[in-house]
Amino acid sequence: MVPAGWRSGLVSIGRVVGVFLLLGVLHKASAVIRYEILEEREKGFAVGNVVADLGLDLGSLSARRLRVVPRASRKFFEVNWETGEMFVNDRLDREELCGTLPSCTVTLELIVERPLELFRAEVVIQDINDNNPSFPAREMKLEISEAVAPGTRFPLESAHDPDVGSNSLQTYELSRNEYFALRVQTREDNTKYAELVLERALDWEREPSVQLVLTALDGGTPARSASLPIRITVLDANDNAPAFNQSLYRARVPEDAPPGTRVVQVRATDLDEGPNGEIIYSFGSHNRPGVQDLFALDLVTGMLTIKGQLDFEDTKLHEIYIQAKDKGANPEGAHCKVLVEVVDVNDNAPEITVTSVYSPVPEDAPLGTVIALLSVTDLDAGENGLVTCEVPPGLPFSLTSSLQNYFTLKTSAALDRETMPEYNLSITARDAGAPSLSALTTVRVQVLDINDNPPQSSQSYYDVYVEENNLPGVPILNLSVWDPDAPQNAHLSFFLLEQGAETGLVGRYFTINRDSGVVSSLVPLDYEDRREFKLTAHISDGGTPILTTNISVNIFVTDCNDNAPQILCPWPGGSSVVMLPRGSAVGHIVTRVVGWDADAGHNAWLSYSLLGAPNQSLFAVGLHTGQVSTARPVQDTDSPRQTLTVLITDNGEPSLSTTATLTVSITEESPEAQAEFSSGSDPREQNKNLTFYLLLALILVSVGFAVTVVGVIIFKVYKWKQSRALYRGPVSSLYRTPGPSVHADAVRGGLMPPHLYHQVYLTTDSRRSDPLMKKPSTSSPLASCQNTLRSCDPVFYRQVLGAESAPPGQQAPPNTDWRFSQAQRPGTSGSQNGDETGTWPNNQFDTEMLQAMILASASEAADGSSTLGGGAGTMGLSARYGPQFTLQHVPDYRQNVYIPGSNATLTNAAGKRDGKAPAGGNGNKKKSGKKEKK
Repeated sequence: MVPAGWRSGLVSIGRVVGVFLLLGVLHKASAVIRYEILEEREKGFAVGNVVADLGLDLGSLSARRLRVVPRASRKFFEVNWETGEMFVNDRLDREELCGTLPSCTVTLELIVERPLELFRAEVVIQDINDNNPSFPAREMKLEISEAVAPGTRFPLESAHDPDVGSNSLQTYELSRNEYFALRVQTREDNTKYAELVLERALDWEREPSVQLVLTALDGGTPARSASLPIRITVLDANDNAPAFNQSLYRARVPEDAPPGTRVVQVRATDLDEGPNGEIIYSFGSHNRPGVQDLFALDLVTGMLTIKGQLDFEDTKLHEIYIQAKDKGANPEGAHCKVLVEVVDVNDNAPEITVTSVYSPVPEDAPLGTVIALLSVTDLDAGENGLVTCEVPPGLPFSLTSSLQNYFTLKTSAALDRETMPEYNLSITARDAGAPSLSALTTVRVQVLDINDNPPQSSQSYYDVYVEENNLPGVPILNLSVWDPDAPQNAHLSFFLLEQGAETGLVGRYFTINRDSGVVSSLVPLDYEDRREFKLTAHISDGGTPILTTNISVNIFVTDCNDNAPQILCPWPGGSSVVMLPRGSAVGHIVTRVVGWDADAGHNAWLSYSLLGAPNQSLFAVGLHTGQVSTARPVQDTDSPRQTLTVLITDNGEPSLSTTATLTVSITEESPEAQAEFSSGSDPREQNKNLTFYLLLALILVSVGFAVTVVGVIIFKVYKWKQSRALYRGPVSSLYRTPGPSVHADAVRGGLMPPHLYHQVYLTTDSRRSDPLMKKPSTSSPLASCQNTLRSCDPVFYRQVLGAESAPPGQQAPPNTDWRFSQAQRPGTSGSQNGDETGTWPNNQFDTEMLQAMILASASEAADGSSTLGGGAGTMGLSARYGPQFTLQHVPDYRQNVYIPGSNATLTNAAGKRDGKAPAGGNGNKKKSGKKEKK
């Protein structure tokens, strides 16, 4: 019976009859909610408030996109996002949905996102009495022999009612008559059918036919009914009726049985003879529609065979009624029932439905991130309907079962977009049947890039060599940097930073293209101004957070011959008149031209030549020393005033040059006498602060002497240890690993300070190549120039720099201890005729020997054994290396120091000790003695 509340429409909003079943799915536990609703409800009818029943937030319902996913193709229900109520969206016909099933349930899936959650809802469709019972025929005809005994049963046509439950067919009623009664029977499936029972024997002679009406009633309120007229024809008697050997037959047939397969053979017997004993089999009238389409019956043998295609998923059990009649005049029939059980076979492959896909997935997604929700269905039963899903091995994904026939695709390992930016997952669903059937679907999962890779470079630093005077704006370096991330995160930006405390290099000298990483110079570089730049290339990507990389960039400026030689002596712009006594001999040193070149290496090697003179035969200029000396004796016929032009040329390509002009005045007396006369012109002025200077000199000399003694002792011990280690080792180490030494600048003259020393190894053709050093030897050309000048004689230094400490007209007398004797001067001025051309060593052995000789000479000069040499013309080298190494093998750099206004040059103490008077000083010896007295 249908409850009165339903009939009165009290179930207008449905009611919840289920309980919440906790199931682990996705991030939260999902629940199953159940509603009941009557069929044929109008569209828009509210079933229930799913938001309230599930405990969801109504305000976020639209953002979370709550939607109903039905299992059928039609969407019978929808959810109102504003009220949270689920309403009827399509016509609900329980008979169309579920047929004759006693319970009709529509299963729905409710899916919400952010986070992804799945809920199950079941709506039970309650039946209403909206269908009348119906008979398959409009009229039923029966032929009954009068010989049939009372109690004989005659099956009648069964009515069909699509409704179920109490609304289905409940009973039959028969119109009033005197011969028959009605018996209502129940089948195994609880359906009703009627049988006509003969209660009183028929009499053909009395009543040849009987008219009855069979009425079928259902259980609805009000009840619905259908009527079937029955016409019974009374036949003459046939004594024996056919009889089946059993009233019920059973058979099992697989659903994939082909047509013609035998199911069962029924047998009936008739005791009559002749036509009355011949039996004909046929289907009974109680069979359901469609039975004769699936099965065939042999009329003679009673063999039941397969005619159509059986389907276990459609009907699992077929109930077939067969009747047997003889061929008598008044045939009587016998009835039996055949139950055919359809055996399920694995003939349905699983079906995969991808419900929701979360893509793209960030590559830093944690393990267990839900990627997709899959639903799998298999129409088979039992083990044939058990489905498992799997993904290919070796991939960072896994499948887990959350609900029945639902699988969740999750991440099982870390993702890396740089390794695999996209996955096409082939998901296989396989049932447990034999043979197993499977289905395949592809889920595309894209990996979203995360900025997890800093910019990368093939080099951690760059050394760039740029020739000076380069063109501004021309690229000097292209940084090779890349980022393996996606294009947005891999967009690189380049910046130049300065190393250390030094600032202003980037904006003043260099710039970098922010997008391409090309480094260019803003101004032409100058080797003489700065030789090295230390910068840092800062590269950042475009991701969030920003990742950076620093690369060291060392820019070295290489020298080119862009500076012409400069004249240090005679001082440019000053008076350059040199006195030359008439009657001077050949080789007399008149003066020295000192040049300096701001370039480095072979570009700074200077050579001197006489460009112009009134008398070319009178003077000669040293090729590498710049010393101006007499080439022949000065004669009375020579002009008293000679103007000389000296050409100074460097060794660059192309070579640059400059000229120095000096005036030589030939006088009748020596410059020493004039200097002595000039210095003695004002004795009061000269002796004004004599006492103060004497005391100060005494103090300084005492302190200097003490420091010198201690230094000499330490240096001697050090040199002694070094010499022992040097001479005990192999010969090659003597030249490969030189110890601490005093550097002799063959080009500029003088001694360089120790902080500018470098150990340099030259090749056999070193005069045509420059040593390349990453550290500049001097910070600026000016410092190199000053170091060269400070290494010269103090008097010469003051004259070059224009010192004004001495009163005008006063000139200090030359120091005879620093004069070379005539025999000690190289070239034409000494007893040994050296090579005036000054040919440089041109092989490796000569170069190494030259270095060794200079080192030995500097060592002897430092330990006080000799001033500048051990003997005449040897610079102290012959004492160690033998007489073959004399000054004619080595250019005499001691001549670089010249006292202007005098013909005195550097000499050693040995010559003085040997009693040899310096050349050119004989005429003034007496006056010098007087000066020393004073």
